[in-house]
Amino acid sequence: MSDIDRLLVRLSSSKFRNSFHLKDKDKLYVKEKGLDKIEEHAYDFVRKRLFDVNSVNDGKQTPFKGHPVFIAQHATATCCRGCIEKWHGIGKSNNLTDEEIDYIVKVIMTWIKKEIDK
Repeated sequence: MSDIDRLLVRLSSSKFRNSFHLKDKDKLYVKEKGLDKIEEHAYDFVRKRLFDVNSVNDGKQTPFKGHPVFIAQHATATCCRGCIEKWHGIGKSNNLTDEEIDYIVKVIMTWIKKEIDK
């Protein structure tokens, strides 16, 4: 089991985190756009909403619906810098590095892939 799989198991024990799932329309959107395009969206959202600590409206930057990546971010605790720090150990006082962005997107995409396979 990978570190991300272990993390997802831990997150699933949280009643709040486990309440997020992709609806049929979200799964259809992922299938229509393709995983590569969804991953592009994830990178875009993370870079625009979470990267720069000076422009982050922490706790309010990720909607609860409207895109599969947003749902995945809440399910995986990658929705705000506070949750990222608590669950992933990535400090919220510095801008995200490229490696941290890659990790966050990998967590999001792993969760999405598991959801569409359900």
